[in-house]
Amino acid sequence: MRNEGLGSWPARRARKTPHRTALIHGDTTFTYAELHTRVTRLAHALRARGIRRGDRVAYLGPNHPSYLETLFAAGSLGAVFVPLNTRLAGPEIGYQLSDSGARALVYGPSHAGLVAGLPGSTDVRTYVEVGAEYEQLLAESAAEPIDEPVTADDTCIIMYTSGTTGRPKGAMLTHGNLTWNAINVLVDTDLISDERALVSAPLFHTAGLNMLTLPVLLKGGTCVLVEAFEPNATFDLIEQHRITFMFGVPTMFEQVARHPRWAEADLSSLRILTCGGSPVSTPLIAAYQERGLTFLQGYGMTEASPGTLFLDAEHAISKAGSAGVPHFFSDVRVVRPDLAPVGVGETGEVVLRGPHVMPGYWGLPEETAASFTDGWFRSGDAARVDEDGYVFIVDRIKDMIISGGENIYPAEIEDLLLGHPDIAECAVIGVPDDKWGEVPRAVVVPREGATPDPDEVLASLAGRLAKYKIPKSVVIADGLPRTASGKLLKSRVRKRFGSHS
Repeated sequence: MRNEGLGSWPARRARKTPHRTALIHGDTTFTYAELHTRVTRLAHALRARGIRRGDRVAYLGPNHPSYLETLFAAGSLGAVFVPLNTRLAGPEIGYQLSDSGARALVYGPSHAGLVAGLPGSTDVRTYVEVGAEYEQLLAESAAEPIDEPVTADDTCIIMYTSGTTGRPKGAMLTHGNLTWNAINVLVDTDLISDERALVSAPLFHTAGLNMLTLPVLLKGGTCVLVEAFEPNATFDLIEQHRITFMFGVPTMFEQVARHPRWAEADLSSLRILTCGGSPVSTPLIAAYQERGLTFLQGYGMTEASPGTLFLDAEHAISKAGSAGVPHFFSDVRVVRPDLAPVGVGETGEVVLRGPHVMPGYWGLPEETAASFTDGWFRSGDAARVDEDGYVFIVDRIKDMIISGGENIYPAEIEDLLLGHPDIAECAVIGVPDDKWGEVPRAVVVPREGATPDPDEVLASLAGRLAKYKIPKSVVIADGLPRTASGKLLKSRVRKRFGSHS
């Protein structure tokens, strides 16, 4: 095959294990041979509609076989896949479609209304709704093999990650980046070909796709796709499909452990539990250990495909709170500003490099250049290293808020709040939350003579931001702490308003 990228995976798996089950979604089951045929037909359909090498193909919808079929079909043409977060509002989706220059959009029926309301200024010319239209398209298309030359260095996915400038940035992940990340997962989690993975984390997130689904499909296992996580249904799915491998953010695992079925549920098939998004609490680790289950934790970022650090089961207790050590094919340092390594216990910035690290951001050469120093990607996250080389993430230099595993960058929210007629200044910070870990809070300074209504301020953001990004509270302040040069001191804002009720 001339295709060395992800688009060739269904064909390569079909020639090795054609009759093994690749995907399960509700009552629908696809073997690897069937997945290969469907991907090929979709690729022909996209090509017939003008999609060529380098063109961007977007997908908007919940977990579904068509998501993976679109990813692989785009890859088989040398096109670029653009996954869209289903929780975003219409203007946010419109921005990403325009920024990426997507020529085609495949979408789920649940988002038909949003798609109908998208601005006509995007480059999208082909719209395909999943369902009868999608299936008809496949049925009418050819099934002859496609062998477009694709290299490991070609861009496979543009995955958007929020930026501190207030606009999301498209991380360009190559076929090689995603393949090496999958290899790291195979090495460090000991996946087997009989793996049965429960994919209830959204595929538009880098972890659900790249740390769970793609490694399992590369190994020839089975992925059970679920459109949305629900604790009670999770128990049913584990028992029905004899699930061996699960990924989730801590909030998901906490909801499972608090469920009335927890104590009596049959969890005997589970072999691997991986968790990301934020550290797993010691009580939650203990709750699962009482059931004979241990978390594999890690640290990563979209720009690294995302696996960077990994904490194995052997050290889950002795190194609790740590993000672990670098994945097998990953190099990580914690450094001072001059890139010199920190000493034991000293705080520094996490920098990384490896074949899984992106080459840059889509259409942002200056931001790309600023993100790398001497070949090392600068994460913007602060950490310390213990005497055994285990890394502990201690702060987020870029002020990112992690709420239920979702990354939230304050600048994006602040930009909209500053457009409110009653607000002169604002700062968005994360505050502790029992359910989500942390949630955004807006600290606002009124314009002279104005009296902002907190409920009205929050209501003004509805439909302009994803719901999880909208602050859960508003605090009215007389002023915000700044340096002599006018730079906002977020640390003082957090100290003063972070625990204010």
